[in-house]
Amino acid sequence: MRRRLHAPVVLPADPACSVLRDAVVDIGEDGRITYCGPAATAPESGAPRTELTGILLPGLVNAHAHSPMVLLRGMGSDLPLLRWLSEVIWPAEARLRPADIRTGMLLGSVEMLRHGVTTSAEMYFHGEQLADAVLDTGARVFIGAPIMDLPGMDWRGQLTAIDDWIDADGVRSGPGERIEIGYGPHSAYTLPEEALRLTAESAVHRDALVQIHVAEARAEDEKQRAEHGSVPKLLAKVGLLDTRLIAAHAIHLSDEDIALLAGHGAGVAHCPGSNAKLASGIARVAELRAAKVPVGLGTDGPASNDDLDLWEEVQLSAMLSRLATGDSTALSAADALLLATRGGADALGRSDIGVLEAGRWADLVHVDLDDPAFATGLDVPDSQLLANLVWGAGSRRVREVWVAGEQVVAAGESTKVDRAEAQAAVATASARLR
Repeated sequence: MRRRLHAPVVLPADPACSVLRDAVVDIGEDGRITYCGPAATAPESGAPRTELTGILLPGLVNAHAHSPMVLLRGMGSDLPLLRWLSEVIWPAEARLRPADIRTGMLLGSVEMLRHGVTTSAEMYFHGEQLADAVLDTGARVFIGAPIMDLPGMDWRGQLTAIDDWIDADGVRSGPGERIEIGYGPHSAYTLPEEALRLTAESAVHRDALVQIHVAEARAEDEKQRAEHGSVPKLLAKVGLLDTRLIAAHAIHLSDEDIALLAGHGAGVAHCPGSNAKLASGIARVAELRAAKVPVGLGTDGPASNDDLDLWEEVQLSAMLSRLATGDSTALSAADALLLATRGGADALGRSDIGVLEAGRWADLVHVDLDDPAFATGLDVPDSQLLANLVWGAGSRRVREVWVAGEQVVAAGESTKVDRAEAQAAVATASARLR
């Protein structure tokens, strides 16, 4: 449905992080943006007009998540990464049923939408359940169907199943191209070299995204570093850096590793909250950005974060970058906000989301002003307005959300899913898992 959204402030997430005053966003019949700019120079439009009270910006892009893990939230919360995985998470996941995964993804998607996160890149089992849940909530999802070599898992069968799914449905599907299917090899340390090489061949052949954990904990990939020099070098050797690839976490990288990622156009999903909670380390965001590596932000799973609020990652990315460099200007509020919008889109290799400009999908978020963070109003310098939004308000005042032009959140609640029912279903499934 065509419509015009009019707001006192629009943040298009262009490279300069411009602040447009008294601006409109026009949405076409196909759910794409046809105009974003000042109201005074907007083209004539007979579309219904919606007056908004605050700030309109692109939907946030969660570049790395395992959202069905809302079922496991809080389990093993004080363990280091590798023990947390092997002693708590993987045994619990072995008891999951496909219906459980749909239940978890449904609530996780609702949680994200209420925070203004319209897109998430998910790495989790039973991808068809993820797709089904997201089509119900109206969000947008990248599915990195997992490939792992663990007891009871057949990585060859997993790879073949992904090939078959993409060949049957295409890489993108659903209304507004909401579903994108790709490959999710868990990591170099959970897969043999042959599996990584064959995954690369499949992904290149289908131009599909590859999501993979890279250099998250110092001890995880000692064998790979000893044999190949580093995980990025191994990924280059097997051809994975020749795919559309996003490296999740990417904490323990050398200058050579960063140059390798940059040279191949690989993206990075920076997950500062999870990295800090698990004491995994602080990613070299300043160096990655200086090398022109596309960097987005991810929450990681809600069992290691423990929420799906990307606004917290916006704040943490700036804080930790400043601490790591000793420079309070290392990452500004504007820089951090761009990581969560256009940065995530770039890291995922998508030029049709993450920014408000003609031709992109109309994934939008309205933040209203009824909050102490905006007590000084909108008539303040642009830098102060961005600071108040990023540092002061965060996700608290997200009120309306649209995906591909369809309103999926109104007055802070899902328009398509009963949140109370979704929460009750998670409680039931989680009790059985415990």
